[in-house]
Amino acid sequence: MSDKSIITIRNASESDLEAILAIYNDVIINTTAVYSEEPHTLAMRKTWYHDRVENNFPVYVAEADGKVAGFSSFGHFRVWPCYRYTVEVSVYVDAVYRGRGISKILLQSLIDRAREMNMHAVIAGISADNEISLNLHRSFGFKEVADFKEVGYKFGRWLDLKFLELLINNTPNTT
Repeated sequence: MSDKSIITIRNASESDLEAILAIYNDVIINTTAVYSEEPHTLAMRKTWYHDRVENNFPVYVAEADGKVAGFSSFGHFRVWPCYRYTVEVSVYVDAVYRGRGISKILLQSLIDRAREMNMHAVIAGISADNEISLNLHRSFGFKEVADFKEVGYKFGRWLDLKFLELLINNTPNTT
């Protein structure tokens, strides 16, 4: 990919799930961005994807050079009814395409969709050692609201988890 490649964002389809799975598993195996130790299966990704679609939540892919370069989504923060205006975001970019602004485009797409869906709070759970992701979210106005100490254990060490929040002005539809 050249730095001048055109990045397009589109809704993911089931045919994208193998590429999404490859990106996600690379993140599991090589980073602390996902607090999981075992790679996921295609069946797990299909279940995840169908859950998102059935709940009208977005799943976006970023394409560069005709390939899936990254993906993003949001889903329930908590499943209880009073949390219905709060979502939790996820953004992942293929290692080959990192550092080229794809995560910014994907995150902006999620924020725009959250506004369209009349969401009020957008949450991001980020490993405290992931300064790139923390800075990305802060650049969009996310504020740190929690810092959980040593709640994860991966790669032989304890990990801290930060929660960041972006509040969107809206009026809940109570009818």
